[in-house]
Amino acid sequence: MSSASMNPVRQLFGTDGIRGIAGEYPLNPATVFAIGRALGSRLRRRVADARVIFGQDTRESSAWIAQTLAAGLAEAGVAHASAGVLTTPGVAYLTRAHRFTAGIVISASHNPWQDNGIKLFGGDGAKLADALEHEIEQEIFAHIEELAKAVNRADIAVSDMLPGDASLRADYVRWLASNVDLSSLHGMSVLVDCANGAASSVAPDLFQVCGIKADLICTSPDGRNINSGCGALHPENVAQRVAAASGKYEMGITLDGDADRALFCDSEGRIVNGDGVLLLAARDMKARGVLRGDTVVATTMSNMGLEKALRSSDIRMLRANVGDKYVLEEMDKTGAKLGGEQSGHILFKDGESTTGDGLLTSLRVLDVVARTGKTLHELTADMKVFPQIIKNVKVRERVPFSQIHAAADAIKAAETELDGNGRVVVRYSGTEKLARVMIEAESEEQMARHANAIATAIQKAIGV
Repeated sequence: MSSASMNPVRQLFGTDGIRGIAGEYPLNPATVFAIGRALGSRLRRRVADARVIFGQDTRESSAWIAQTLAAGLAEAGVAHASAGVLTTPGVAYLTRAHRFTAGIVISASHNPWQDNGIKLFGGDGAKLADALEHEIEQEIFAHIEELAKAVNRADIAVSDMLPGDASLRADYVRWLASNVDLSSLHGMSVLVDCANGAASSVAPDLFQVCGIKADLICTSPDGRNINSGCGALHPENVAQRVAAASGKYEMGITLDGDADRALFCDSEGRIVNGDGVLLLAARDMKARGVLRGDTVVATTMSNMGLEKALRSSDIRMLRANVGDKYVLEEMDKTGAKLGGEQSGHILFKDGESTTGDGLLTSLRVLDVVARTGKTLHELTADMKVFPQIIKNVKVRERVPFSQIHAAADAIKAAETELDGNGRVVVRYSGTEKLARVMIEAESEEQMARHANAIATAIQKAIGV
C-alpha cells in the first residue's frame, strides 16, 4: 500500500490540470499563449467550428491568464465564450449542456492567491485523460520557442476579466436546483463559507432559488483573499460559528476556491468530511435502489473507518488514485454511480454530473437530511474513524520513492509492522511540490513513529 506511481510522461499537467505561480513558468504569458494555441489547433483538427467556454475564479491573475489563453485560441481560429467568475463544475456543466467543444477554468482551487491553474474539460464535461494531456503537451513544446519571441504580456489587452454571460451562470443555477426536490429543502437553515472564491457569484442565487435560509460568509473577493483563512482548508471556522449559534443552523457548509468540493459540520459543530458524505449518500442511494452494484469508489486517502462502515451496510468500496478524474475513470470502468474523495470532491453519476461539485453536494446532503428526518450527525455517527496522520514534505523534485532507498526501507518497515491493521500511503501531490506521507493505524505511537521516519528520509534526500 505504498505510493501511487508517478506519471513520467506529462510535464505540464498534474492531477488537476496545469498549476503554478502566476507569471512564472508554466503560467508565464508565452507558455499560456502556447497552451491556448496548441489546444485550439487540436480542437480545429477535430471540429472545424470549434467553440470553447471559459470560467475563472477570483484571483487577480485570472483575468490576464484567461485573456492570454483566449488570444492563443483565436490565433488557432477557435471562438470562445465566457461565463466570467464561475465554479469549476459550473463550466463542466455548461460545456456539455451548451455543446461547447471544450471548457477551460482558470483556477488553482484551494491554493493561495499567488498560484493559479488551467483546467481543461472535453465536450462531454469530463476532465481530459492523461494520454490526451500528453498529446497537447507535445504540441505546446513543439511551438513554445517561436511563441516566446512573438508574445509578451503587454501585447494582450487585459481588463478585469473576460466579459461574462450572466445567462450562462443562471442556467447552471437552474440545473443545480433541478437535482433535488425543492419542497423538501424549503426553510432549512445553513451557514455557508464561499472562500472568497468562485462560489461567491453563484451561491447567493442558488440558495435563494431553493428556498434555503443561507447566511453566507467570505463572499467579498478582492483578488488576493481567496482561501485566505477561510474555505475548505479551514472548516473549523464555520464549525465554531455553527456551534456558537446554538441550534440556529442545521449544518455548516465550507467550499473551496473553485467550489468543486465541500466539507460540512453538523448542528453542534462536528466536522464531516468527504468520507462521511460518501457514507450517508451511499446508504441513501442504496435504499432508493440507485447505487449500481452496491459499489462506491473512494481513493487511497479515504479512511479505513469508511470502508468498515460501508461493509456493515453490504456496500463495497473500491479505491482509485487521488484526484476526482481518477475516481471518475474507475466509476466509468465499474459502472459505479457514487464516488469521491475525503477532501470533499463527490461525484454523483445517478444524474448528469461529470466532476466534483461542492454546491451540488451541498444540495444532495441537505436533501438526504430532509427526506430521512435524521440529523447530519445521526447519518454519520456509526463511522469509527481510524486515527490518521498526514505529513507534507516540501521537495525540490519528484523522484520515485523506490529510488530513495531510506524512504523505501521506512515504507516497507511500516507496512510490515502494521500488517493489515493500518495503511501506508506515500505519494506526491499532483498540484504542489509536496510529498504526502499518510499513516493510518489503531496506535497513535505507531502512526507518529512511521510517519516521522518516512518523512525524514524524504526530507534528507530531496527536501527543500
